[in-house]
Amino acid sequence: MRTTTKMALPLALSVAAISLLFAGYQVRTEKRNLDHDLVHRAENLGESLKETVEHLLEQNSSRSLQRFVERYGQREHLKGLAVYAEDGKALAITAGLPPQLKSDPRAVSKITTNAAGAGEFFQEAGLQLYVYELPLERNGKAAGTIAIYYDTSYIDSRITYTLRDSLLNALVQTVLITGLALLLVRWNLTGPLNRTAKWLRTLRTGSQTIPLVPPQGEIFDQLHREVTHLAQDLNAARATAEQEARLRDTHSSLWTAERLRVSLRSKLQDKPLFVVSNREPCMHVYNEKDHSIGYIVPASGLVTALQPVLIACDGTWVAHGSGNADREAVDEHDHLRVPPDHPSYTLRRVWLTEEEEKGYYEGFSNEGLWPLCHIAHTRPTFRPEDWLRYQQVNRKFADAILEEMEGTDSPILLAQDYHFALLPRMVKEARPDARVAIFWHIPWPNREVFGICPWQRDLLDGLLGADLIGFHVQSHCNNFLETVDSGVEALTEWDHFAVNRQGHVTRVRPYPISVAFSDPAPAFPEGSSVGKERAGLFAELGVEASLLGVGVDRVDYTKGIIERFRGIELFLEQHPAYLRRFTFVEMGAPSRTDIDRYRRFLEEVSAEADRINARFQAGHWKPIVFLKKHHSHEEISRYYRAASLCMVTSLHDGMNLVAKEFVASRDDERGVLILSTFAGAAHELSDALLVNPYDVEQVADAIHRAIEMPEDQQSLRMQRMRQIVREHNIYRWAANLLSDLTEIRIDAPERSDVPQMP
Repeated sequence: MRTTTKMALPLALSVAAISLLFAGYQVRTEKRNLDHDLVHRAENLGESLKETVEHLLEQNSSRSLQRFVERYGQREHLKGLAVYAEDGKALAITAGLPPQLKSDPRAVSKITTNAAGAGEFFQEAGLQLYVYELPLERNGKAAGTIAIYYDTSYIDSRITYTLRDSLLNALVQTVLITGLALLLVRWNLTGPLNRTAKWLRTLRTGSQTIPLVPPQGEIFDQLHREVTHLAQDLNAARATAEQEARLRDTHSSLWTAERLRVSLRSKLQDKPLFVVSNREPCMHVYNEKDHSIGYIVPASGLVTALQPVLIACDGTWVAHGSGNADREAVDEHDHLRVPPDHPSYTLRRVWLTEEEEKGYYEGFSNEGLWPLCHIAHTRPTFRPEDWLRYQQVNRKFADAILEEMEGTDSPILLAQDYHFALLPRMVKEARPDARVAIFWHIPWPNREVFGICPWQRDLLDGLLGADLIGFHVQSHCNNFLETVDSGVEALTEWDHFAVNRQGHVTRVRPYPISVAFSDPAPAFPEGSSVGKERAGLFAELGVEASLLGVGVDRVDYTKGIIERFRGIELFLEQHPAYLRRFTFVEMGAPSRTDIDRYRRFLEEVSAEADRINARFQAGHWKPIVFLKKHHSHEEISRYYRAASLCMVTSLHDGMNLVAKEFVASRDDERGVLILSTFAGAAHELSDALLVNPYDVEQVADAIHRAIEMPEDQQSLRMQRMRQIVREHNIYRWAANLLSDLTEIRIDAPERSDVPQMP
């Protein structure tokens, strides 16, 4: 209230002062106008009477002159007339005039000197009067004057009314403007500030339920954004402190984002970290409606894994700029700070031509290396022109990284995945003082399979330029070392899991990637439950069922989606009691649809779902719902939490984070995971129901076991899997990989300029 008064009082005084000044101006203007009007009226009347009076003077008729004077004394505001001789004595005068006006010395001198009319305002016998006098002539000589007297009291009355109205108007304006200003201040300023203060007080005192502060208008948008970021940081800090305290109490070694930040600061010793990947952590895109620029964060385990690392050390991420508005968002050096809402590290975008993208990404990477490494019985395609583009793009990214490294001693580089097999050697040759690691996110096949690639020696040589190569599981490390043994001239040190090629040692290690596990808030809103959430999802889908199965995949031939559908078909054949009860929802995000094999596979999956539905569908129930679109994390989480079972039936997979995401989301410790033995996650999540996706009967039996599994057994299995995912989370993955990389000793010669490939 005190603040409002402080703001309102100066405003009220200012409005009142301005209103009073305007009222004074209005009164002065009104008086001036009335005076001017009276003077003008008197002049006109005097000129019109002068000739008649002079004529009466020539006739020397006192009686006629008096009658004339009396007749004109009855007009509005006209007090009377008087005709004076040259000596100032009245020859004729209106009876209503004061006796003091029977002689008039006031204007004679003016008339005599000016020989023209003159007027003045004066007071006589308690009357406010105005007189206008004109000289009279008789036979060409001065014969006296005619005086016209007006009662000016009406002017004072009019001024009084005007002043009263102006003051009243000033009062009303002051009250209205001040009242409206108070209302606006309370509505748009003090109200939001009070709510923000209460929110911050709640935050400071550590309340578990902190209400959001909605934006209250343009002037508060930026303030609320910053306050929201501050609140999030404080919440995260508090949660981290509480978590660290719990860990100390239980002597646990759980890795958290904060622990990772502290560890990296210590191990990197203020050296920047450079990351290179094909996919960028933030894409800028045009809004189709108003053509404004917005940004999206790709739904990617890679982004989830690496962003905390870059934030921790304020690093630089080099990636392909693939958003249609990406060029508009960068500076002249193709840089920008990300994430946009909380800038914490630098993104350097690299631009590719359509031909480069088609040959390097769609061609060699995804029609060649992807099917080669995933033993899913799809023939890899190797075209010389694709290989040329792959080399060119690897060189383009290497040059960009070297530009970013300029001026940095002993930089640290973490390259990502099969898109950049040649890059480690390119960087290492130019910067032998750099520590270079590459993480291979997909499987590494056995040496006979990899030997299919016409350029396997070049790929191996490029990878062995790294100081550290990471895979998801040990078997992929073994396959890689065996491939090196048979493919290039190098010394394979099996006891140390390292390769010595031309004096440079490359270590090969398994680093199982994971998710950012956290103990979430309750999975469902107050008053809700798994059953209600499941019923709500079925209602949205227009399906009547009671049991929900879920699969979340890119529509890729390595994910075993068709094998999964056939297992569901056999399950319904063998257990018809679950007809009209069990529905499986496949959340399939279309992927790489510019490649013929992927486009055909999407059609195959759709056709298989339609075939099975046509066989079993009844009324508002159908066994398979195929959702062919990209889904947000929030949408996927709803299905995870409500599902009776989740199926991950990859034919070959490096890890498959869907399995770990499902486990992490089930804080109710219910639900069953059906997991392919050919997914890397199967090495850690042994409490899942492990299946061979090619064995349709085994898949059908696993579905039946999952649905029939007692809740206590579900809980026991889920508890053990959640403990594994909690302890082996994404922060531990990053910490282990970067810790091993920073501990590698680099005995590099002095830097020399290395010629760049064109």
